[in-house]
Amino acid sequence: MNEIVYAGKHPVTYSVTRHSHSSWELIYCTGGEGCFAFDGFSLPYREGDMVIIPPFIVHSNVGTKGFTNIHLNIADPTLNLKEPTLIRDDSNHFIRDAFNAAFYHFSLAPGKPSVLLSSYANLIICQILANQDAPQRTPLVEEITGCIIRNYPDENFELDVFLHQLPFNYDYIRKLFKKEIGVTPHQYLSDIRLQTAAENLVISDGQGVSVSEIARICGFKEPLYFSRMFKKKYGLSPSQYQAHARQDQCVLPDAQSIKILSKDA
Repeated sequence: MNEIVYAGKHPVTYSVTRHSHSSWELIYCTGGEGCFAFDGFSLPYREGDMVIIPPFIVHSNVGTKGFTNIHLNIADPTLNLKEPTLIRDDSNHFIRDAFNAAFYHFSLAPGKPSVLLSSYANLIICQILANQDAPQRTPLVEEITGCIIRNYPDENFELDVFLHQLPFNYDYIRKLFKKEIGVTPHQYLSDIRLQTAAENLVISDGQGVSVSEIARICGFKEPLYFSRMFKKKYGLSPSQYQAHARQDQCVLPDAQSIKILSKDA
């Protein structure tokens, strides 16, 4: 389920002839614009759009000014779409980053199953499902999330300084952000840093990268504080989390998966 069977890239391209796939095709436009033509209707797109095409639907792709993209073929995704669908990436470009990562890991060993490749496929599918139902965020919340995404690796980033510079009441900002995102801006920053650290612990296992170094590149000044926050979120210390990842070869960086692993230990 959610298995990437192919990943490719189009350099500047002006047309792709009519064809279809036995698997789902997901195309992310990384530059330019174009239009997909299906039997009976068309679907224009531009940079930052992802087009999802169910199996066996014949389509062509034309861009008079040229387009570039990353395209993935996914077998048996957990999607219930019946027609080609367009989803716009948000200002943080989460979907684009996942496509880039999926293409990179597929290129390392084409056709071979990979834990990380499956994880990125799951991430993309989850993002699609979330985008289908998610309400639009206000420009203010988009600005704050964008700032956090850009600056979370910087251990000297002062979120409070940024929030107080905004032309809105501080308490109003916190309440609005929590209403739309589900957590406060500071919790959002902490969660991103910890999730990134969890991913790096898995990826860097056996490569000689210390826990302290991972903490630093994820925005934590103090390794002890990082370890305490990590254990509070995931139930295991960073080194224990890394050991579980090595043993099970598949640890998703979320609290629920680590709780399951802890019970089985």
